[in-house]
Amino acid sequence: MTGTTIRTVAVIGTGTIGASWTALFLARGFDVVASDPAPDAEERLKAFVERALPDATPANPPPRGRLTFAPTPEEAVRTADYIQENAPEREDLKADLIARLLAAAPAHAILGSSTTAFPRSALIRKAGAAADRVIVAHPFNPPHLVPLVEIVGPAPDAPAVTAAVAFYRALGQEPVVLKKEAVGHLANRLQAALVREALYCLQEGIADVADIDRAVKFGPGLRWAWMGPFETYHLAGGAGGIRHYLDHLGPSQERRWASLGQPALTEDLKARAVAGVEAMVGQRTSAELAADRDKALKEVTGAVRRVRKT
Repeated sequence: MTGTTIRTVAVIGTGTIGASWTALFLARGFDVVASDPAPDAEERLKAFVERALPDATPANPPPRGRLTFAPTPEEAVRTADYIQENAPEREDLKADLIARLLAAAPAHAILGSSTTAFPRSALIRKAGAAADRVIVAHPFNPPHLVPLVEIVGPAPDAPAVTAAVAFYRALGQEPVVLKKEAVGHLANRLQAALVREALYCLQEGIADVADIDRAVKFGPGLRWAWMGPFETYHLAGGAGGIRHYLDHLGPSQERRWASLGQPALTEDLKARAVAGVEAMVGQRTSAELAADRDKALKEVTGAVRRVRKT
């Protein structure tokens, strides 16, 4: 998109992720043309946007973008400079849809797929010569509150990647460019490793669901809001930093790795996990839990960004 300014974004699929993207784009001053085949999609999208806009709107905001709804995906992308695709996580469906969108969109438009786990190569099978305009642009839910966007393109320095990184940074997001594709990208792979061990600890009776969650929330989770695993271990190494940690504490780390488990997702383990979560959340509804999460995300992200500026 060299020399082209992004003004209009097409949002294809307006479920949880697509609606959150829409609120973010509008709050940052971009016009949005949305499309979703569900009969009540337009009404649900507008209702979500009105709820989410106060949290998505930055200090000193630009004029709010304009939202319109198109009857088909092809019509939604006809004037788009950028396309955020959020179709259901079905490989063939996404590959077909992406090919259709590229055929209908302007030649300069970049398409970012919000795929949770599919590698980029699976999505561009039918894209033909336009494949170099397709990237993975995977957010963490909800993207109007969680800044991470994982980007996988033809190459880390490909024009589509460079343009997308600049676009997401202008939105206030934190893009991470992967050097090569991987199933689950990056953050979900790290998250999957933690969830696997959490289930193993539950399976082995080491702790119950509530205490496993409590251990993460009030232990490493607090540090992880500010620093990742490498910087965490750099501090753990004291004055010698991560070099000292790896040289002197590496063997004990290897012993812990050897003790990590591979849980079997049996019906019994699933039942124990469900029962533990239901007991932990009590009578709180999903909407109430999401509202509490969103409030905490906004406050934590604000705190991290304030510290970064000091």
